[in-house]
Amino acid sequence: MNHAASPAVVLASRKVVVLGGTSGVGLEVARAAAARGARVVIAGRDRARADAACTSIAGDVAARALDAGDRPALDAFFAEVGTIDHLVLTLSGGEGAGEFASLDLRALRRGFDAKFWPQLEAVQAALPALAPAASVTFVTAVSARIARPGTTGLAAINGALEAMVGGLARELAPRRVNAVSPGVIDTAWWGRAPAATRQAVFEEQARTLPVGRVGKPEDVAQSVLFMATNGFTTGSIIECDGGLHLL
Repeated sequence: MNHAASPAVVLASRKVVVLGGTSGVGLEVARAAAARGARVVIAGRDRARADAACTSIAGDVAARALDAGDRPALDAFFAEVGTIDHLVLTLSGGEGAGEFASLDLRALRRGFDAKFWPQLEAVQAALPALAPAASVTFVTAVSARIARPGTTGLAAINGALEAMVGGLARELAPRRVNAVSPGVIDTAWWGRAPAATRQAVFEEQARTLPVGRVGKPEDVAQSVLFMATNGFTTGSIIECDGGLHLL
């Protein structure tokens, strides 16, 4: 009988590169992958944060300082890092939210510059380094599909990334391309909002979500590693949102 390999077998000694891996979801992906025996490289703009994140993880982990908005730096990074088995993109920004009538479109442009373009530039730059059976996993957001007032700009950023997943999966085959679409996750991203706003959102989510709580970074990390290690999944987007897309 032919049994599918477990995630631990799939990830053991494989190289996992996490861009945006110095905090939040990216850091938990790196931690979980290292715990399964992967060789992990985390990259972020701030060298000190990258080094601190690296030392907080047990296992074979290396840190790199990298500005994903700098294409020459991306090209140099991927030329140096060697063959990649799994590429995870958790790059993000904090701008683009707000009611449309008063939305600062310059801020929305900056939101695209912080998330949409760096993720695409990173994948394009990584192509020569991706193994033939490699996986690419975008981390987007469920704002792309929930039609929630105040998130139109965020929906545009994340929806643009998600719209490309299927086409990239076909173009880059046999490499696999997927996305994980989180809901409200308790990460430093919410530190940009006033404390009262953050608390109100979290309490509202806990009351209304089918699972009765907001998400944790490790929840999303589990979904990311599923996408990375399931060799029969490509061109797919999985919600990790506690049921927010059902409301």
